[in-house]
Amino acid sequence: MSLQQQVHQRTLVDLIRNRMAGLHCCALGRQLHILPPIERRVHGFRCYSTAPNGKSKETQTPELLKVAVSGVTEILRLFIPAGRGRTDSVDDEQVSISNADDVLSMIRSDYEKAYFVTGLFTSAIYAEECIFEDPTIKFRGKELYARNLGLLLPFFESPSIQLEELTKELDDETISVVASWKLRTYLRLPWKPLISIDGTTTYDLDEDFRIVRHVERWGVSALEAVLQIFTASSGSPDQ
Repeated sequence: MSLQQQVHQRTLVDLIRNRMAGLHCCALGRQLHILPPIERRVHGFRCYSTAPNGKSKETQTPELLKVAVSGVTEILRLFIPAGRGRTDSVDDEQVSISNADDVLSMIRSDYEKAYFVTGLFTSAIYAEECIFEDPTIKFRGKELYARNLGLLLPFFESPSIQLEELTKELDDETISVVASWKLRTYLRLPWKPLISIDGTTTYDLDEDFRIVRHVERWGVSALEAVLQIFTASSGSPDQ
């Protein structure tokens, strides 16, 4: 591991510990617990896990957790230079989009390149001010999305994202592409945590068939997902 990667790793560990310590102390002054996968309240916060049919359920993420994730992201930007996020060099003029099927094909191609864990995605199919959202964070702008992907890449070890299904949907005159996927990756931390999340991403299109909203939903609560970071894995990236 390079010196720069070691610095990034130590920085991430310290930031996560400090932020989660704040969550531990501030969540009504009581300890957070993970209960069996049913509807549960975590001392004032309602969280939901995977539904019996395996589909994602709506999740109400604790505001403190959102603040912690946003804070860690902003601080990481100070330590990782701009330009680390990589995108396909495809200009708008080089991309021909005439219908939703064209967008679906390009999204499928991006999954074949494992865009979430490689940073390689076709930015030309996104509107400049596209909204990106997951259970822990929400922001606007495809350039910022590329930058945020770049912040994560140095910490992934043996990552994979498997596309399970890709479909088109029409809801209230909005055309969407919906992807179901499985994400698996170890993190470059001393205890080698394994991040394992099944989820969906909904890509809402505008009248020009550009993606204007990119929304992830997870099969676990945001709190359960974050706590995976602190759980030592029983395996190893080499297995």
